[in-house]
Amino acid sequence: MDLTELKEWMRERRIGDVSCLTPDMGGAARGKNMTPGLFLSSLENNSLRIPEATYTISAHGEMSYNDHVAGTERDLVLAPDLDTIHLAPWNTDATAAVICDAFTDQGAPFNIAPRQVLRNVLELYHQKGWTPIVGPEVEFYLIARFTDVVLEPRAPDGASGLREFGQHVYSLDAIDEFDKLFEELYQFCDVQHIDLETLIHEDGPCQFEVNIRHGEAMRVADQLFLFKRLARQVAKRHGMFVTFMAKPYADESGSSIHLHQSVVDRKTGRNIFAAADGEDSDMFRHYIGGLQAHLPAAMPLFAPYTNSYNRFEAFMSAPTNTHWGRENRTVGLRVPASGPEARRVENRISGADINPYLAIAASLVCGYIGMADKIEPRAEYVGQGYEDRERPLPATLTESVETFANSDILKHYLGEGFVDTYVGIKRSEYEHRSSVLSPWDVRFLMVNV
Repeated sequence: MDLTELKEWMRERRIGDVSCLTPDMGGAARGKNMTPGLFLSSLENNSLRIPEATYTISAHGEMSYNDHVAGTERDLVLAPDLDTIHLAPWNTDATAAVICDAFTDQGAPFNIAPRQVLRNVLELYHQKGWTPIVGPEVEFYLIARFTDVVLEPRAPDGASGLREFGQHVYSLDAIDEFDKLFEELYQFCDVQHIDLETLIHEDGPCQFEVNIRHGEAMRVADQLFLFKRLARQVAKRHGMFVTFMAKPYADESGSSIHLHQSVVDRKTGRNIFAAADGEDSDMFRHYIGGLQAHLPAAMPLFAPYTNSYNRFEAFMSAPTNTHWGRENRTVGLRVPASGPEARRVENRISGADINPYLAIAASLVCGYIGMADKIEPRAEYVGQGYEDRERPLPATLTESVETFANSDILKHYLGEGFVDTYVGIKRSEYEHRSSVLSPWDVRFLMVNV
């Protein structure tokens, strides 16, 4: 869309407000609202700006500075990607929203910004003549609205007036309890060009999963970013909340975003994970080998919070290692049954609390390193992988952050500035969380020690 087409698009829809969005390190939308006139003027004058500290904000609102991001908080230029412009249908006035990239005054990409981190990884594939394809499965819980943050969450009442307690996995009746909400969710996704496909009920009370149609990695990451924001708005309109927290209930299954991945040759359109005879290609084996070799070091991008690690429990539908297997959901890397054109690997490690740009970038870069270095995978794992502790994933956020901080190869491919900034944010979040009195402290320590 050029400037003339943009003006016509805004005129036809009688746009009264424009939201310029950029994903921060946690995947939350930051940015600015403005009038259509100011938005168009900023495009023509390249004058839309935001402080670089936007990309250093922790979950608790603290900014983390380092040698790459100075405390002077210089401005960056926000450049709207007009291919992403869409309507925000929950607003009263006609509101357009657009995802923006960040650049320095000299026009250089700001390589610490999450969308640019993914773009840099995609450039590695582009130079090889490849296009990565990603298909996500997104799990989340609907929860009752609350104002007391100390209380544990609970499932909301459905249309019948009953609250869900037991497991209703794959139940259509349980979906129908929230029929109006999901109707609007699909309508809003259609407005925002989010290719939502299937919807199922998962293991936990009011836990659901949607599939977003597979596609080119950046487009899918944009859709995941927008979907999380949209789902929160839809839930609020129906008197409840939605949570993408990895483990909102101690005794229920956690929520993940499974990432199906394949790679297509741009010239031929062929899936390079399948050989000419339809069998697994060397590239496919090496891709899995790269995931096995480097996913543990990239773990903070798949499990970004202390709570994320509560999800990795044996027999709670979450992997505990990087084994791979065909049609085996108990391992971290599953190879679904498919023909050669759909040959892919499913990364089941990432939680629903991820920043989609960073998790997709991390998974793709680990696979790329495997193909570049011809890393052979371990033998296929046969049997239940939940309790196999041979090659466990990092067990805590602190362990994974330190491993990530010391990974020279990930610094090389993802950028030292990004890794150092992300590590600083995670350390800040951990320190802040450790300083907060928890319900467990009150219940078991307050009057007993």
